[in-house]
Amino acid sequence: MRIDRGKMAGLLARQDMQLKELSALSGVCSQTLSLVRNGKSCREDTARKIAAALGVDVTELMED
Repeated sequence: MRIDRGKMAGLLARQDMQLKELSALSGVCSQTLSLVRNGKSCREDTARKIAAALGVDVTELMED
């Protein structure tokens, strides 16, 4: 599953959140978040954790 890099960056910026904070809220390690932010795919459960921590539905993060 691929998360859209731009969408993720936009949500992080709007919430004034760093990856370290996202890691703490989502339970996903910072290294995995960094890989996802740089375009790597992730498991569905990881994407759902990230979306939940950002307060959005996972479909809002997915690549079009």
